[in-house]
Amino acid sequence: MNPISRRTMIGALGSVAALGSQIRDAEAQQPLPSAGSLTDVGGLRVGHFTDTRRPTGCTVILFDKPATAGVDYDGSAPGESLGVALQPVSPLDQIHAILLTGGGPMALGATAGVVRYLEERRVGYDWGVPNIRVPLVLGAVIDDLAIGDGRIRVGPDESYRACEAAAAGVVAEGNVGAGSGATVGKIFGGRGMKGMKGGLGTASARLGDVVVAALVVVNAAGDILDWRQGSIVAGARTADGRDFARSVDVLRKDLENRGARRTIDDAPLHATTLSVIATNVSVTKTDLTKLAMMANTGCARAINPYHTQGDGDQVIAVSTGLVTRDVSLTALGAVASEVVADAIGRAVRAATTIPGWIAVRDLQ
Repeated sequence: MNPISRRTMIGALGSVAALGSQIRDAEAQQPLPSAGSLTDVGGLRVGHFTDTRRPTGCTVILFDKPATAGVDYDGSAPGESLGVALQPVSPLDQIHAILLTGGGPMALGATAGVVRYLEERRVGYDWGVPNIRVPLVLGAVIDDLAIGDGRIRVGPDESYRACEAAAAGVVAEGNVGAGSGATVGKIFGGRGMKGMKGGLGTASARLGDVVVAALVVVNAAGDILDWRQGSIVAGARTADGRDFARSVDVLRKDLENRGARRTIDDAPLHATTLSVIATNVSVTKTDLTKLAMMANTGCARAINPYHTQGDGDQVIAVSTGLVTRDVSLTALGAVASEVVADAIGRAVRAATTIPGWIAVRDLQ
């Protein structure tokens, strides 16, 4: 057998290392194994518009027939439109579409594109006026204006295109639609502790003929947890970028410090998690309001700290009413809280790195 030279051995090892790196890079680009989609409930379609000029976009949810809905607004500064119409004392209990979008409060006008799309198809409330239908479109926004050129924002034309793209198939996740410019773990950016890339995630649970599903846009101030393991998946990084800063631990140290108040980036409207919970079971608006409240506890399992001073967190619960059964609202809520927590984890795991914001998959 001919002896192998040192140079040949080093070259071979280098080739193996390079191949291993290529395999890891290829694996990093692979989509996550499916955990279900919001569309699994049936009776609805999801469409994305992603702006390639900068990381921003919108996501629309269209219903095959008017969907009963309830909301829970526990965030400090929710950027939303028409959600107040779903409070239990309002006689309105059904909606025709939901628009989730980047661009902050200035992008709320993008709902006009969804309204136009639906009105062209004569979808909406009969207003008692000839040839007039009024679609009820809920709007909800996240702030991604600091990512790229904030003057590039979603408008009516972009949301109309999202409607045209809406489909009943598997929902794309990560840096798509309203999750394109989402980020997480960003309350200590002023101290040199950078956050990470957030995104859009979805998951579902099928229990016999009952389906409970969630779609979330994760743009949270806090860290994102693997709620089953209790470990941090994404969030604020230490100044050297080698580890997680562990946001709550940093906040604890701030309270222990008797000196001047430490800087926290928690201005209103700058961080928000948008969650949509859907079920195929027929549920009243009042019960859906309670379902949204219960699902909100799932967000708290997966985000820490959650509902900060700057978060505008919102939960929208909808029923497509395809299944008529007498089911326990407590059971639906318990499952919804787990499904939304899973969807939050998927949002950051499916995300990809953008300049200044590293994604989970690139830490591995």
